[in-house]
Amino acid sequence: MTHRSRVVIFTNGECDPPEEVHRWLEGRWVLCADGGTLHALALGLHPDVVIGDLDSLPEAVRDRLEAAGTQFLRFPRDKDYTDLELALQYALGQGAEDILLLGLLGGRLDQTLANVLLLARPEWDAARLWFAYGSERAYLLRGGESLTLRGRPGDIVSLIPLTPTVTGVTTQGLRWPLHNATLHFGHTLTVSNELVGEEAVVRVGEGRVVVTVSND
Repeated sequence: MTHRSRVVIFTNGECDPPEEVHRWLEGRWVLCADGGTLHALALGLHPDVVIGDLDSLPEAVRDRLEAAGTQFLRFPRDKDYTDLELALQYALGQGAEDILLLGLLGGRLDQTLANVLLLARPEWDAARLWFAYGSERAYLLRGGESLTLRGRPGDIVSLIPLTPTVTGVTTQGLRWPLHNATLHFGHTLTVSNELVGEEAVVRVGEGRVVVTVSND
């Protein structure tokens, strides 16, 4: 795989301290959605591409990065897409197959909700999408896919439906297993399950779900 197949996109929410983040970043192409650039710089990373209207990025930082070779893709402030959506479109256009999103959560509530729900769009189906925050990881799981989770006994695992129904849901390795279950958008049946060992598997027949893992 080329280096552009594994991507990290920094957005402008809250980001983990360096000791939590660096373990996820090795070998990843660095894209930044506007103000997410500051998170990358705080981690000592050089952004390969910065995308957005640049209203959250100081001019001095832009000038320094341009001089160092960062590519800037500028869009007008009055646009129809968020900076994250533009970054996802660009990453997929470059052949991304595994996309880690950092800074996805926190800050404005409308942005946080929009960021999470954006991941359910079918346009991104060519890539594995996941995000991390502190001790938590979250993965988008689509119909026909399975996901192996690794952690410690007692880690909290939740399944959050992103489509009206999610069918054929089967889990192994959780305290309360599911067998060909149907989940419904907005219901909390699958919040706060637990790993019983160091590994669990989640399978989905149809629909889309976010699977979260926390070892807080």
